[in-house]
Amino acid sequence: MTAANDRLSHASYWDEYYSQSDGSAPTHEWYRSFSTLEPFFAANLFEASGFAPADDPLILHLGSGDSTIPVELASRGYRRQLCVDFSSTVVQLMRARHAEHDIEWRLMDVRDMNGVDDASVDVAFDKGTLDAMIHGSPLSPPQEVKDNTSAYLREVHRVLKDGGRFLHVTAMPQRLTESLLNPEGLEWDVNHQVLGEAGSLQYCGYLVRKL
Repeated sequence: MTAANDRLSHASYWDEYYSQSDGSAPTHEWYRSFSTLEPFFAANLFEASGFAPADDPLILHLGSGDSTIPVELASRGYRRQLCVDFSSTVVQLMRARHAEHDIEWRLMDVRDMNGVDDASVDVAFDKGTLDAMIHGSPLSPPQEVKDNTSAYLREVHRVLKDGGRFLHVTAMPQRLTESLLNPEGLEWDVNHQVLGEAGSLQYCGYLVRKL
């Protein structure tokens, strides 16, 4: 991402972006739709011991936007889902749009998830949120990028249960992503999975397990 994309890490940008929604249809499904991610979910969620719908895991959607993925997961039996975003516009929009579903949308900055208890989450999911914090040179990210991504990942680590899973979908280069996924002091296992190409982008998924 170029330096101009540093605006993506500010709530004001997303408030303006989501204010253009027509109120009923997703503004934009970032990166990959649910159908294209089904094999990734099947391998790392649906068929994973301890994380199937019958296990009733708590799923935390990080920077959830107006993605349809929480509703798709609800239709497959995942009852407990918390969707957080720092855009008040999209949080209000999603509460109204999906009022019939037992899904919680909450205004929250993923870099400081005050209100989510330590070791309370079974699965955390990110599709493009970490990427939105990244700008500048992929070989030497600015200090702001390192600070934001480190704060975010430390919060994810804090709220995950031991053995919990962080599922991350990204279009960033593997070398950059893996360097940012490992802030000093975090103990987890990172597994890289290729999700395939769409247009000019190569998408990857990560299964990150808290040890």
